[in-house]
Amino acid sequence: MFAVFGAGAIGCWVGGKLAAGGASVTLIGRPRVLDELDWGLVVSELDGPARVSHPATSTEPSAAANADVVLVTVKSAQTAEAGATLAGVVRENAIVISLQNGVRNVDVLRAALPGRRVLAGMVPWNVVRQRAGHYHRGSSGTLMIEQDTGAAPFVDACRAADLPVVLRTDMLAVQWAKLVMNLNNAINALSGQPLATELAQRPYRRVLAAAQREALHVLAAANQPLARLTPVPPRLMPRLLELPDRVFAVLARRTIAIDPNARSSMWDDLEAKRPTEIDYLQGEVVALARRLGREAPVNAKLVELVRAAEAGGRRDLTGAEMLAQAPSATRSPR
Repeated sequence: MFAVFGAGAIGCWVGGKLAAGGASVTLIGRPRVLDELDWGLVVSELDGPARVSHPATSTEPSAAANADVVLVTVKSAQTAEAGATLAGVVRENAIVISLQNGVRNVDVLRAALPGRRVLAGMVPWNVVRQRAGHYHRGSSGTLMIEQDTGAAPFVDACRAADLPVVLRTDMLAVQWAKLVMNLNNAINALSGQPLATELAQRPYRRVLAAAQREALHVLAAANQPLARLTPVPPRLMPRLLELPDRVFAVLARRTIAIDPNARSSMWDDLEAKRPTEIDYLQGEVVALARRLGREAPVNAKLVELVRAAEAGGRRDLTGAEMLAQAPSATRSPR
């Protein structure tokens, strides 16, 4: 049995996909999400048919008590609270898998769940709620899970559901690589445009290239390796982003597929007036830079702009406006 703790967009999509493949799944989340599933959960693909499943649902953490595998999909700021709650619920031999953004959540869960096997995971794709009870995967990629014998039940369920998954021994490098890619979440949220529309415009891409280049310099100084998650190595991605629109459009199609209506999860959070994960994306780069005695001004400015948007500020910045506000956007970080 699988329990999804914190069933939002990612949790509902993964849980619905596993349930459609025959797994026993319980979604644990808020009434505003679960009340929409009375008639079933629809999950659709970027390039495939929609499937309907009927997983069990609960608003009570105790619903995870009998689970063999617990998938944690809460927002990063809620991880400590989730871990403390699960500590009093999950069986000692249960496997806990973090399917969250950021690089610190597994450590937080392990500290809250001593003696349990807590594994890192990485969800590469974007998921959007298209309408009540319908969640759509809007970009391509392969699910990655920490290499461990405890991951076997989850891997088997993924394969039964035709959900691509691979086991990795370098999950921290995978998570940091995903974080570097996710630096676009803030830019997309501040643009107010679909991902594909935003990324088609060079000024936005130049801001993203500057943020990524800054992160790459900081990570190199920290001796933190990065996994290769796309055909383009992380170190070359800023150069790809800075290419003219026509050239970028041709090369980008070979790198990652994006649904034309997909938006970032940070856009979803701002739209719903929820706190964003900016501290666990751009904020993580800024914090690491400071620990190394360095600066990350582009990422720091994006943190500032998202904070302003959370407080009701602008969410329709043009690429030119964003580029003008990003200090040192065309220079390497110090």
